[in-house]
Amino acid sequence: MTKNPSSSQTVNVASAQADDEIDLRQVAGALLRHKFLIAKIAAATLVLSGLYAFTRNPVWEGQFQIVLQNETETSSRAMSLLQSNPGLANLIGVGAGSSDLETEVQILESPSVLKPIFDFVKIQKAKSGEDVSKWRYKNWVEDNLSIELEKGTSVLNLEYRDTDKELVLPVINRISKAYQSYSGRDRAKGISQAISYLDEQIGIYQNKSVTSLKTAQNFAIEQDLTALQGDGESDNEIKNAINIEAIRVQAANEIRNINEQLKQLNQLNDNPETLMYLGRNIPELASQGLPQTLDQLDTQLALLRAKYTDKDDSIRRLLERRRLLIEVFKRQTYGYLYAQRTAAEARLAAAERPKGVLIKYRELLRTAARDEATLTRLEAERQVFALEQARNEEPWELISTPTLLDNPVAPRKKRMMALGLLAGIVLGSGVSLVVDRRTGLVFSTDELQSLLPCPLLKHLSAMAQDTWTDAADLLASGPLAETGGNTAIALIPLGNIPSDQLQAFSEELSRALKGRDLVVSADLRKTSECATQLLLAAPGVVTRTQLSQFSQKLALQGAPLAGWVLLDPELDLG
Repeated sequence: MTKNPSSSQTVNVASAQADDEIDLRQVAGALLRHKFLIAKIAAATLVLSGLYAFTRNPVWEGQFQIVLQNETETSSRAMSLLQSNPGLANLIGVGAGSSDLETEVQILESPSVLKPIFDFVKIQKAKSGEDVSKWRYKNWVEDNLSIELEKGTSVLNLEYRDTDKELVLPVINRISKAYQSYSGRDRAKGISQAISYLDEQIGIYQNKSVTSLKTAQNFAIEQDLTALQGDGESDNEIKNAINIEAIRVQAANEIRNINEQLKQLNQLNDNPETLMYLGRNIPELASQGLPQTLDQLDTQLALLRAKYTDKDDSIRRLLERRRLLIEVFKRQTYGYLYAQRTAAEARLAAAERPKGVLIKYRELLRTAARDEATLTRLEAERQVFALEQARNEEPWELISTPTLLDNPVAPRKKRMMALGLLAGIVLGSGVSLVVDRRTGLVFSTDELQSLLPCPLLKHLSAMAQDTWTDAADLLASGPLAETGGNTAIALIPLGNIPSDQLQAFSEELSRALKGRDLVVSADLRKTSECATQLLLAAPGVVTRTQLSQFSQKLALQGAPLAGWVLLDPELDLG
C-alpha cells in the first residue's frame, strides 16, 4: 500500500511546527525551573549597574547653533565673475565643491580648526592633575564632541561634553569663535589668491598686448597699409584699421560703373535729351549750372515758338546757343567720368597687395585686439575683487548663544539600572539554559516519547492520586490483561521517581490486577521472567544517557513491553 504524498507532507509540516512549539515550551520550562538563579544574577547586575551609575562623575554638556553660510556668498559682480570663470573659482577654493555642507562639517571637525581648542583642554586638564600624555585628538573629538547638521538646513548643532563643569562653557565659547574666524579666514584667503592670480595674469597680458600691437603696426608700415584711405574716412588706431579688401572691391565697382556710363555716352551720339538726363544724375556737373541754363533756353524757345517759326533769327540764335552748351556739357561729362575712373584705378592699385598679406594683417589685428580685450577684462576683474576685499563680510551667525545645560546629561541612572537589570535577566536566562542542558535530565514528554521504545499509555497527574484508580483499572483490563500462563506483571521505574509516588502507584496497580503478581524493580534481569512489562516515568528524574542505555538493555532483554505511564507533577486536570 502506497502512502499519499500530500498527506505525508502535511504530517511533516505539522511535525516541524510541533517541534518548534516543543522547543519553546522546553526553553520556557527550563527558565521557570531556574527562576531563582535568574533572579540572583539579575539582582547582582542591577546592583553593579546602580553602583556604577551613582559613583560615576556627572557629565555636563554645553551647546550652540550656528548657520553655515556658503563660502561663495560674495557680491553679485564677484559671483558672476566666478560663474563665468570656473578655473578661477576652483583656484581660490570657492568652486562648486565648497558648497557641499557635508564637506564643510568635516573641515570643522578637523585639527585645522579645532586643534587650538584641543590644546587648551589638555592644558586645563593637566593643571587639574589629570594625565594627558596619551590623549589623541581623534579620540577627544569622538568622545566629547557632537557636530551635526540640522536635517534639510545649513544649521550646525554642536555639543561639547566634559566631566569638568567649569570647563564646558569656556570651551564652547572658544569653538564658536574659532568657527566664526574660520568663515572669514577662508573668504579672505580666497580673495587674496584671486587678486594675486589676476595681478600675475595682468602682467603677462600687458606684455603680450604691447608686443602684439607693435607687431601689427610694424607689419602695416612695411606693407603700406596705414596710408590707404577708403570712403573718405580714416582711423589712426591700428585696431580699427581700414578694410583693404573693401576698398579694392569698392574701387573696382566704381570703375565698372564709370565704364558703363561712358559706354552709354558713346551710344547717345547727338541725342541732347538723353545727354541732359544723364548729366543731371551727376551731382558734380549739375552743381556747375549748365543744366539750369539749358532749361532756361528751352523755356525761351518755347515762348518764341509760340509766336514765330524756327526760321526766325531769334529762334535760330537760341538753338545755336543751346547746341554749343550741349557740346560743352558733353565734354564736361566725359572729362568728369575719365577723372573719376582714373582716381578709382589709383585706389584699386593702391589697395592691391601680395597674396596672404591681408590675411596675415587681419590675424595680427585680431591678436592685438584679443590681447587688449583680455587685458581690459582682467583689470576689471581685479577691480571687482579689490572692492570685494575691502567689503566687510559678516561672520557665520550664531542663532543660539553657547549655553551650559542646567543638569548633567550623564550618567542616566535609571536607564543604566534598567539596562543592567535587562542584561542580568538575559545573562541569567543563558546560564539557566546551559545549566539545564548540562544536567542531562529529560523534562519534555515528547522527548521521553522519542527516547523510549514503547508507546505512552497514560499521562497522569502526580499531584492528583485520586484519579489513578480508573487509569489502573483500564491498564489491568487492557494492555496488562491476563493472557493465560504466566500472569506476573513487571513495573519498572525510570530514574529517581519519588518513593511516595512510586509506592502509591504500585499499590493502586496491584489492586487493579486482583491478586496477580506485581514485580516492582529497575533490574531487567528480575523483570524478564514476567508476562509483560510496564515502564513508569516522570519529568526530570532520568537523564538522556540513562534512557539511551536503558533502551539498549531492553533490546537485549527481549521481554514484551506494554508501554509506559507518565507521572507529571505539572499536569493541569482542569
